[in-house]
Amino acid sequence: MFKEDVVKGRVLQVEINPNEQTPSGALDIYFKDGNERVLYVADILEMQELLEDNDIPVLMNNIPQNTWFRSIILPIMMLVIGIVFISIISGGAVGGAGGAVSFGKSRAKLNMSDDNQVTFADVAGLHEEKEDLEEIVQFLKEPEKFTKVGARIPKGILLEGPPGTGKTLLARAVAGEAKVPFFSISGSDFVEMFVGVGASRVRDLFEDAKKNKPCIVFIDEIDAVARRRGTGMGGGHDEREQTLNQLLV
Repeated sequence: MFKEDVVKGRVLQVEINPNEQTPSGALDIYFKDGNERVLYVADILEMQELLEDNDIPVLMNNIPQNTWFRSIILPIMMLVIGIVFISIISGGAVGGAGGAVSFGKSRAKLNMSDDNQVTFADVAGLHEEKEDLEEIVQFLKEPEKFTKVGARIPKGILLEGPPGTGKTLLARAVAGEAKVPFFSISGSDFVEMFVGVGASRVRDLFEDAKKNKPCIVFIDEIDAVARRRGTGMGGGHDEREQTLNQLLV
């Protein structure tokens, strides 16, 4: 239709507005009868050649000059927004010393010995368990008495039972009886979407524990991260498996 109007001399002049994605663009068509029309074309060069062949005046406008913003600034802004969003949902707070991102920092809560007033007297029942744990308390109080005779304290103790049976309270009571700092953290706090974050938090936790030794590190719901190794879909790069490996080091 437009080509027919051009050939039959109905068009007075045409203003070409190129798009950023050249050679496409829009034609502002002015007819001799006073009508106007906008036509979007895929190839403005082809239309320009058609108009010039038929001696129709053509005004070619410049390409919009804001392409640098869309092609450079806008992608950078989107990248920064994405990084900030991931930092927020991952619990990484930007700030603190040096403004470092605290992805790999331990989330363990520390109760110093003066703040923990829980003892075995606050734990109802569980007589056999308290009797077994009394040896741990004595070792924490007087480790020299055990090391002199070649005794070695267990590396850890597994408290198993349904929720609400006093496992956490019992662990706090051991720390309270021994008057040592008490670190508490949930197993789910180690696991993140980023590989290596959980292992980093484990290392950070035990570095803090070494600074406050002797102390007790209590990991609640350890089944959230501890499972049979080698079953992860990601193989050796699975986040849970790396975290578990670091726990077992």
